[in-house]
Amino acid sequence: MEKVKCLIIGSGPAGYTAAIYAARADMKPVLYQGMQPGGQLTTTNEVENFPGYPEGITGPEMMMQLEAQAKRFNTDIRSGFITKVDFSGEVHKCWTENGHEIHADTVIISTGASAKYLGLESEQYYLERGGGVSACAVCDGFFYRGKEVVIVGAGDSACEEAHYLSKLCKKVTMLVRRDVFRASKIMAERVKNTENIEILYNTETVEVLGDGNVVTGVRVKNNKTGEEKVIPCEGFFVAIGHKPNTEIFKDYINLDETGYIIYEKPGTSLTNVPGVFVAGDAADKTYRQAVTAAGTGCMAALDAERYLAAKEH
Repeated sequence: MEKVKCLIIGSGPAGYTAAIYAARADMKPVLYQGMQPGGQLTTTNEVENFPGYPEGITGPEMMMQLEAQAKRFNTDIRSGFITKVDFSGEVHKCWTENGHEIHADTVIISTGASAKYLGLESEQYYLERGGGVSACAVCDGFFYRGKEVVIVGAGDSACEEAHYLSKLCKKVTMLVRRDVFRASKIMAERVKNTENIEILYNTETVEVLGDGNVVTGVRVKNNKTGEEKVIPCEGFFVAIGHKPNTEIFKDYINLDETGYIIYEKPGTSLTNVPGVFVAGDAADKTYRQAVTAAGTGCMAALDAERYLAAKEH
């Protein structure tokens, strides 16, 4: 059993920023990197909208720099992940995948969220190559200026992303699996009234097509008629939602109906458990940007520091 002042679970921009602040406050943070060290940004080729990188930077490179910065202030960064927690008592107990038990005075949850994909082999192939498959229009839409793209989804965020893309791209084809939108009426209307968005109802993706490096089109099928056709495009956006990585906390931490952690007090990083804080996409279903995640990482570390200071007095 190991006792620590501050345990950070997860290693995206939120986790690393929390580590930088916690380490500088002499909280001697221990950070577990989790299943995907560096988080969602490691699947992003170019990050051009994070302040301070005028030339842009790749997602993996940016995460390596953040990790190095956290290490510079002596954060104890460990590979591996937390598989179980017990927040029922004064001491916050956590266990790693190999059964190592940690008792933490404060815990910062920065486990992030995972974009949902269709799960097609061709989709995953081009996603891994960074050749035209994306789950974030705000992050990647810029690279498709003046080009034709396809977006899958029927909810509010899909409509929002399609509308965002319509301002950059020559044409946006939206694939809706049913004959209606799931989105609110106002969002659906906005998409329907946008000239360069074509909506295909009852349409599902069969295969993402490409030349081995980049996407060149999408084969789709009408699920009513069975008819298949190919839509030429250079970008394929998936907007069917995100799943927050919060499963292990559900017995102790208040979550909303989709699994996002609920802030105990808006404008803070506090959860319903004293001494447990949240940063980044595990609690953010609205913005989901690296820069906002980093901001909440800072807030969580400052809130944790204040919590410890109040306990000591």
